[in-house]
Amino acid sequence: MLYILLKMKTTQAFCHSEMQIFPGPRYRTHMKQPLWIIILVSFIIVFLICAYMYPPQTSDACYIFSSRGCKVITDWLPPAPARELTDEEVASHVFIREILNSPIVSSKTPKLAFMFLTPGSLPFEKLWDKFFNGHEGKFTVYVHASKERPTHVSSHFLDRDIHSDQVVWGKITMVDAERRLLANALMDPDNHHFVLLSDSCVPLYGFDYIYKYLMHSNISFVDCFKDPGPHGNGRYSEHMLPEVEEKHFRKGAQWFTMKRQHAIIVLADNLYYSKFRNYCQPGLEGRNCIADEHYLPTFFNMIDPTGIANWSVTHVDWSERKWHPKSYRAEAITSELLQNITSIDVSVHVTSDKKKEVQRWPCLWNGLHRPCYLFARKFNPQALDKLLYLFSNYTTI
Repeated sequence: MLYILLKMKTTQAFCHSEMQIFPGPRYRTHMKQPLWIIILVSFIIVFLICAYMYPPQTSDACYIFSSRGCKVITDWLPPAPARELTDEEVASHVFIREILNSPIVSSKTPKLAFMFLTPGSLPFEKLWDKFFNGHEGKFTVYVHASKERPTHVSSHFLDRDIHSDQVVWGKITMVDAERRLLANALMDPDNHHFVLLSDSCVPLYGFDYIYKYLMHSNISFVDCFKDPGPHGNGRYSEHMLPEVEEKHFRKGAQWFTMKRQHAIIVLADNLYYSKFRNYCQPGLEGRNCIADEHYLPTFFNMIDPTGIANWSVTHVDWSERKWHPKSYRAEAITSELLQNITSIDVSVHVTSDKKKEVQRWPCLWNGLHRPCYLFARKFNPQALDKLLYLFSNYTTI
């Protein structure tokens, strides 16, 4: 019995010593958790890098992350570096900045330059003669006749024809004619504001009102709006890159009024003008790009967007949705029609895409709400007598 007890104690001591010599099994389950975290974080980083480099092309893919769309992903990341300008762009930007910051040379009597772009004789010359009478010394007249030498009936138009060239609707020659008119008008240092008019344009107010409206304005009246449709950005060509990006491409009516600094810039520009001369043509690459509808709106949207009004002070009715605006015949000319046009104080544009989005903004003159239009077109030559009869009544301001 004593032997058995001693044997048991010896066995227990041996087992105890064995337990001390040989440690128990090691459990590694807790060591696996950090590895999974590292794998998960690495996967997320790789995914975000891929999403930045190859962004989703559909809105459905964007909404996987947020109901606000793709912007959420790009907002997490720093903006892409700005494009390096070409030498020509740097030189152009410096020149434009210097002109915009240069004051206009003071003049005892600053003048308005009325520049008429016409195929031949002006059908409303008698009406303009009545408009100009009594205001000599405050205006100059320039006539660009592209098809035939005009016959003048007013002394205000005699010897005011400039060297002209052929003009084809829709082509860059229309812009060339505008620049030719500006060049001749800029030769007179007293011309401070420049008005482009067609042969079908008529004044809606008396001379004094129009003179003060334009001379005391701090901006140019250049029509400019964004049209994502086929007759807007659908006319853009990637050959205009890198200087002209699609996001800057704009549309607008060609009939402008322009302060002297802007007129100088337009005349001096060759960089952006050459892009439209070469790549904005009817039928080019299957597009009907009309240079006179896009060059100046795009140009000013890029170089001085806050310096233009974004609407033209020349009214035109596009309600018929044709290639050319509505033409007013003699029977349509009434006091009510002219009053309706002069009462418009909101600029309206309609996009050419399926949405037909209507863009509206108030016509602001030096921050004050004012009527939008000083001139109107397109009037049929037969309406002359009717307009002469109504002139004193509808231009009382």
